[in-house]
Amino acid sequence: MSQLDTETRRKLREMAAGPLLDALLAQDDTMTMGMSFEQRVGLAVDEAHSSFTHAKVEGLIRRAQLRYPNADLRRVDLLEERGLNQQVLAQLATCSFIDRRQSVVFQGFSGSGKSYLGSALAKQACTMRIRAHYIRMPDLEEAWIQAADKPQGQAKLLKKYASFTMLVIDEWLLDAPDEAMRSMLLELLERRYDNASTVFCTQYARKDWHQRLGSGVHADAIMDRIVHNTIWVETGSYNMREHIAMTNH
Repeated sequence: MSQLDTETRRKLREMAAGPLLDALLAQDDTMTMGMSFEQRVGLAVDEAHSSFTHAKVEGLIRRAQLRYPNADLRRVDLLEERGLNQQVLAQLATCSFIDRRQSVVFQGFSGSGKSYLGSALAKQACTMRIRAHYIRMPDLEEAWIQAADKPQGQAKLLKKYASFTMLVIDEWLLDAPDEAMRSMLLELLERRYDNASTVFCTQYARKDWHQRLGSGVHADAIMDRIVHNTIWVETGSYNMREHIAMTNH
């Protein structure tokens, strides 16, 4: 449809219909010869929608700030050696746990691929146009401390992290949180409980969490908002960092 006049093109771009215009202009007359007007427009709309969806997904992945942006659940290595359950991973890849407002825990030794799995799951959510975000717990704590210096800073930070449909908290309990951080975590998880899905990546087994959370009422309340309605995935002790380093040499 290269015969579209300048004014029509301008109006389409003004209406933010640039992808549709580009798809119309890219149509090869020899390829679409014999097609009806409706068929040609339908073809252009399909092309434009595909571009729009791709751009939206790419934007979601970029804003998710993944530790491993290229992570992919379909390319998880050495399932057998690591003791990973392929069926569980396949079920997680459907992101149906997000519809059920379930949380996920990836727990295993250092280097066992928890951060990769967390990134891959968040990326999978993005491809389904679900708003996801990744953050390390030490960075969340640093952000919380800095937010105290800004007007309504901590309230805004809580609102931001409560709003993600899926939130990955990596290095969960790597540093035992102080009382202020425990209060923040309780408030954050209270807001997310039964509303959104949280993914925890941690070295610590569930039996150690209560002590690392201070063993008091905050620990009870935080645990209560995590242990129910959660999918637990053991990532084992196989060191993927070592394996990758050896493979690359």
